[in-house]
Amino acid sequence: MLLIGIAGGSGSGKTTVVRKLVEALPGDSVSVLSQDAYYWDNGHLSPEEKKEINFDHPDAIEWELLIKHLDMLKQGNTIDMPIYTYVTCARSSEVVPVKPAEVVIVEGILIFTCPELVKRLDIKIFVDADGDDRLMRIIGRDINERGRDVNDVLRHYETFVKPMHQQFIEPTKRLADVILPGGLNRVAIDIMASRIRLQLQQMKENPQLDEG
Repeated sequence: MLLIGIAGGSGSGKTTVVRKLVEALPGDSVSVLSQDAYYWDNGHLSPEEKKEINFDHPDAIEWELLIKHLDMLKQGNTIDMPIYTYVTCARSSEVVPVKPAEVVIVEGILIFTCPELVKRLDIKIFVDADGDDRLMRIIGRDINERGRDVNDVLRHYETFVKPMHQQFIEPTKRLADVILPGGLNRVAIDIMASRIRLQLQQMKENPQLDEG
C-alpha cells in the first residue's frame, strides 16, 4: 500500500489534484481520506459560538481517530469515515465506508502539521497557490457550500484562515517531497501519476518495498 499525503492552503486546489490523480490511476486502486471528515463534532455549540470555530488550527482535528483509521487501512481493514457538515458544525450519524486499496490518499490543509501522520506517508505533496487566488476560491466555496455570506467569509479569512496559514500551513511546505502549482496543472499531475504507477509496479515486483 502506498500512502500519499496532499496538503496546501485552503482554496489551493487540493481537491482538483486529488480528483485528477484518482482519474489517472487504475480503476478502484485508490481510496481517499479527507482531513475535513475528522473535525471535532461541535454540533452542541450555539450559532454564535460556531462562528468562532477555528477550522484552520491543528487542534480542530481528531488526529487520533484519523491515524487509527489510516493504520486500519494499512492492515487491510475497511474503516467508517465520519461525515462532517460545515453548516451544522457537526458529524452526521451516517458514515462513509472506505476500503483498503493499493493507494490511499490523505488530503487536508493541516495534515503535515501532525508528525505521527507525516511519518506514515510515502509521498508528500504540497499544492501551492497565490493568496489572492485562494481567497477567491474560498469566497465562492464558502458561500455556495457552507451557507456563509461574503462578509462572514472575509471576516473568517482575516481572523482565522490567513494567520493560521502563515503560522501552521505555509511552514509545512518544507516537508513536501513535491510542490505542485495550484489549480489544474495537467503536466504536474501527469508526472505525479506516472511516478505513482511506477512505484506501485516496483512494490509488486519487490513486495519487501511495501512494509505493510
